[in-house]
Amino acid sequence: MTQHIEPAVRPENPRFSSGPCAKRPGWSAEALSDAPLGRSHRAKPGKAKLAEAIDLTRQILQVPDDYRIGIVPASDTGAMEMAMWSLLGARGVDVLAWESFGSGWVTDVVKQLRLEDVRVLEAGYGEIVDLSTPDFSRDVIFTWNGTTSGVRVPDANWIAADREGLTICDATSAAFAQPLDFAKLDVVTFSWQKVLGGEAAHGMLILSPRAVERLESHTPAWPMPKVFRMTKGGKLIEGIFKGETINTPSMLCVEDYIDALKWARDIGGLEALVARADANAGAVADWVARTGWVDFLASDPATRSNTSVCLRIVDPRVAGLDADAQAAFAKAMAGALDKAGVAHDIGAYRDAPSGFRIWCGATVETSDVTALLPWLDWAFVRELQSLGKAA
Repeated sequence: MTQHIEPAVRPENPRFSSGPCAKRPGWSAEALSDAPLGRSHRAKPGKAKLAEAIDLTRQILQVPDDYRIGIVPASDTGAMEMAMWSLLGARGVDVLAWESFGSGWVTDVVKQLRLEDVRVLEAGYGEIVDLSTPDFSRDVIFTWNGTTSGVRVPDANWIAADREGLTICDATSAAFAQPLDFAKLDVVTFSWQKVLGGEAAHGMLILSPRAVERLESHTPAWPMPKVFRMTKGGKLIEGIFKGETINTPSMLCVEDYIDALKWARDIGGLEALVARADANAGAVADWVARTGWVDFLASDPATRSNTSVCLRIVDPRVAGLDADAQAAFAKAMAGALDKAGVAHDIGAYRDAPSGFRIWCGATVETSDVTALLPWLDWAFVRELQSLGKAA
């Protein structure tokens, strides 16, 4: 890496954003031509589309038949807020956090709901909490895959099968790219714009029978906004989980989600989606192993994400700079790659340590990841030269 020469090969699709993420291969607006636009979502065509989206979600994610699946407003955030506001307060809560979104759930539980019996278990960016410490006699809230830190739980073996409390899992960057053990999960939330590259603003809420039992037996101590209400007269509003959404969904977005689900089904379902994400993350891992200036933010290979792959600069010529200068260097690299048209939106999350975040979910082609990596080397040398530090 002694010359400032552009690589010969470019990614065909430079979209490596961690959300909204790249559309499925071969996508075009024509895929949305069957959307029932200008029709009520309560009319027969709209209800059929919403039910189809729920049925395909169950099929692809391999959700048990006795779990409810609902389409809810406000993306993954809305789904998590609905779950926490509706379910918490019946017993103590352990909240696990190792990145910004998990920290957001801590804020909601402690400062907004103001629950008193709360344990907060936290780890810094790139690390994960000791998974032997949660107490499953309590409710446990955690993020399966930390989008902003590139850290994920390795599996669900740490979750007690005979738990007394509920497990509430934010799975928005894991669903469709990492196997989810639903027997260990009582609430699962995610959004369409991550692994399947759908459009934003809609969330998915999956409830186990144990979560439904809690909803029907527990009345929260706080007022419940209409958009969060899932029960009436002490009984679950079943229509929410059959496509009768709480508020008006975008049927264009619903059609786009169905298109992505059908693509997932046609390429081999969940196993194929996981394999695609694993191949993408594996290409980055191979490059990191032979590249001296960069390393993963996640220190333990067992907890490294295969979707939101986060990297940091470890070369002493950059790592020895102060934090602001390091951030400026990484930002300049990301800007150069964006301007060259080979990688859009790969800068680290604003609250995370400086570096890069490359989305490697299932809609990304491994050939594009492979083509991107020499460009990272190019941008690194380019910025070193601008500092007068190139070898």
